Amino acid sequence: MSTTFQLDTSTSRANPTPQPMKRLTVPKLRARKVDGRVEEPLVMLTAYTARQAQLLDAHCDMLLVGDSLGQVIYGLPSTIPVTLDMMANHAAAVVRGSYHSVVVCDMPFGSYEQSPQQAFENAATLLKQSGAAAVKLEGGKAMAETIEFLVNRGIPVMGHVGLTPQAVNVLGGYMARGRSDSEAEKIVGDAKALDEAGAFAIVIEGVVEPIAIEATEAVSAPTIGIGASAKCDGQVLVTEDMLGMFERVPRFVKKYGDIASTIEQTAAKYASEVRTRSFPGPEQTYQPKSD
Repeated sequence: MSTTFQLDTSTSRANPTPQPMKRLTVPKLRARKVDGRVEEPLVMLTAYTARQAQLLDAHCDMLLVGDSLGQVIYGLPSTIPVTLDMMANHAAAVVRGSYHSVVVCDMPFGSYEQSPQQAFENAATLLKQSGAAAVKLEGGKAMAETIEFLVNRGIPVMGHVGLTPQAVNVLGGYMARGRSDSEAEKIVGDAKALDEAGAFAIVIEGVVEPIAIEATEAVSAPTIGIGASAKCDGQVLVTEDMLGMFERVPRFVKKYGDIASTIEQTAAKYASEVRTRSFPGPEQTYQPKSD
């Protein structure tokens, strides 16, 4: 039985845009790379809520429901504790809040590494429960068989090479990758393997620029850089980092705003008005109707 995802717009604060745009598709994004290059770089940001998706949707080609929500939303120390239920619930909210972007959902740690069959079962669950268009999973050549298995069964997959946060315990930290010849060779080889397995796009994270460029030129799928190179076929950032929600961010993040200060200042103004009884004022207060 098929499921239709609909919005109840009657009482929600986060109503959809009045004139919905036609949503992009995975094949259209994949086709943007022609003869080894993308004419206009692809834009991707993370989103975890319906309202956030609404605000970002018109400006992005893809919205990533990243497992970074573990740290950004839940205050967890890493992405490792994130669950399938967390991902499915947030992805569903992002789908409800968007009309234009391709919504990609991260597969959390432990949900796909055991076998291609395990990966398919959990990926199918994520897509069915959320309505997202694709999944993303981390890892290089070791994940090629799994990606091919998923793609052959109708699940679009975005790959992820270089610095892979779910493997931070093995990697020993969040340092840039590709500085040694052996590591550089592995990253390029990993990207090629995922490309050949059928990944429609590949995230390259935390990789020194020459290797990111080499990997981008070596694959037919678009590459999405994060802490890599402007010469990747697109870019992604964690939205909260980009907006300036946190004081400490990775070196590769550019803060395009200072939302944290705005929130603090606004909360301080609200608190002051409550304590001085200037809020609520006449405009925010109900009065009895006159006869």
